[in-house]
Amino acid sequence: MSQDLIVKVEVVINASINKVWEGLTDPKLIKQYLFGTETVTDWKVGSPIIWKGVWQGKTYEDKGKILRVIPQKLLETSYWSSMSGLPEKRENYKKITYELTQENGNTKVTLTQDNNLTEEDKNHSEQNWKTVLEGLKKILEK
Repeated sequence: MSQDLIVKVEVVINASINKVWEGLTDPKLIKQYLFGTETVTDWKVGSPIIWKGVWQGKTYEDKGKILRVIPQKLLETSYWSSMSGLPEKRENYKKITYELTQENGNTKVTLTQDNNLTEEDKNHSEQNWKTVLEGLKKILEK
């Protein structure tokens, strides 16, 4: 894995850290900005996390594990996409990290994703995450 193939996307949300944390961990809110995805987990380190739904007429069930949780600060999961075309093997999982910081009364969300195999993979993921974080921002700033 090349260091320059790491996705990094940031968004500043006009909401408290507590509200943004809720947006990242409440399945009802996640469904609103994550393409209608159902999220199933207990948010405990070591627990599985499943994202499932229908995308462009295809059913998917993506998987991962909760790696780190520091409430209102950091959420890290592994992630494998059933639509990636890659077998469900450890080396095909990505690590997704959400970091929250207070910034002038707002909350900055910094998302990173590793293990992007190609520049095309990285660019595709970056565009998806920009859309997701902008969706989160829109919902929380209502």
